[in-house]
Amino acid sequence: MLKEILCVGAGSFIGGALRYAVAVAMRIAGKGFPWATFMVNIAGCLAIGLLWGALSRYSNSQYVNLFLTVGICGGFTTFSTFSKESFAMLQAGNWLWFALYVVGSVVLGLLMVAAGYHLSK
Repeated sequence: MLKEILCVGAGSFIGGALRYAVAVAMRIAGKGFPWATFMVNIAGCLAIGLLWGALSRYSNSQYVNLFLTVGICGGFTTFSTFSKESFAMLQAGNWLWFALYVVGSVVLGLLMVAAGYHLSK
């Protein structure tokens, strides 16, 4: 169990650092819509789809799987931040941005997971 936790923790460190780097790089992207979180979630969904498909075909190592998907992708994607920002938009009365953000994230995220999975097969 300790080895699995260390694999996830090491990957999470990398994913979290990458996520922060994207947020810093996108600070100029505009106000009113959380572009960095949106882009990270979509990119993370594509990455996890690609990894899921590739790992199911080329690797049966639970440690590699944990490190890459649960660790790096889990640390990189920010669904909890997504939820917090969505709620904040609702609180501020930004219904249009809220709807675009939630629907866009969920629909494009699902499409990117499917695309990544099928592209890696």
